[in-house]
Amino acid sequence: MTPVDTYVFWRRIKYMTEEIKSHAVYTTEETRKFLKISQSTIKRLLKKGLIKANKVGGQYRILGKEIFRVISPNLERKATTSYLGFKKKVVSEINKW
Repeated sequence: MTPVDTYVFWRRIKYMTEEIKSHAVYTTEETRKFLKISQSTIKRLLKKGLIKANKVGGQYRILGKEIFRVISPNLERKATTSYLGFKKKVVSEINKW
C-alpha cells in the first residue's frame, strides 16, 4: 500500500467507526451502504458466510462488529482461499470432460 492508500484506508475506518456501533444491529441495506457495495455482492458475502448474520422474520440482521470484521485484512485472505478452492473444483470438473 502506498502512503496515500494507507491514509485513505484509515480515514474510511475513522468515518465508519463514527457511524457504526459494534453492538448495534443493522439490515443488509444499511450494511451495504456502509461498505459501499452492490446488492448482489452483499448477497454473495452472506451466502459464502464471509459476513455472519442472523435471519429474523425472513430478513438478515448483521451486528456492527461483523461490519468491522469485513473491512479487516483477514477477510481478504479468507475470500481468496474460498475463491481458490472454488476455482480448483471448477478446473477439476472441466478436466474430467
